[in-house]
Amino acid sequence: MATLKPGEKFPQISLPTVEQGHWFLDQVAIENFLIIVAYRGKHCPICRRYLQGLNQMINEFTERNIEVLIVSSNDEELARQTFDEWQIDNLNVAYGLSIETARSLGLFISSGISDSEPDYFSEPGIFIIDKDHRLYASSIQTMPFARPSFKEILTAIDYAINTNYPARGEA
Repeated sequence: MATLKPGEKFPQISLPTVEQGHWFLDQVAIENFLIIVAYRGKHCPICRRYLQGLNQMINEFTERNIEVLIVSSNDEELARQTFDEWQIDNLNVAYGLSIETARSLGLFISSGISDSEPDYFSEPGIFIIDKDHRLYASSIQTMPFARPSFKEILTAIDYAINTNYPARGEA
């Protein structure tokens, strides 16, 4: 598994989205930060609660000029169901993250253990990308639980913006 270090250029990914057409990282003008939230997929009830919480807070990110994209390996049909059924209508939902790309980002890959899970899917991760399209910070999990709270992420981002705090973990 590749490890992307803070300060390195984030891979130039592009993904289809449920409501906003095709999303291209190299076409995103990042004013403060971009946050990419990788979630396990529609089969995950913990992801549902986590993303519903983000959906309720999205205005706080927007007020700080922070773009947010959520993504999974789900196909278009499952992504649309997720968007509709999970009540996450304020989020930009991307889909089709390949297992190879997920691995290249450092995400852990699991194989399904029940009929409700896909054969393979990525475990959760959060990537915070700076205005130069470089990785600023990340949090990668091996399980659906123990994810950072979005309130804590906002507090950290406020500090980073106000103090011009550099990316850490680059050495």
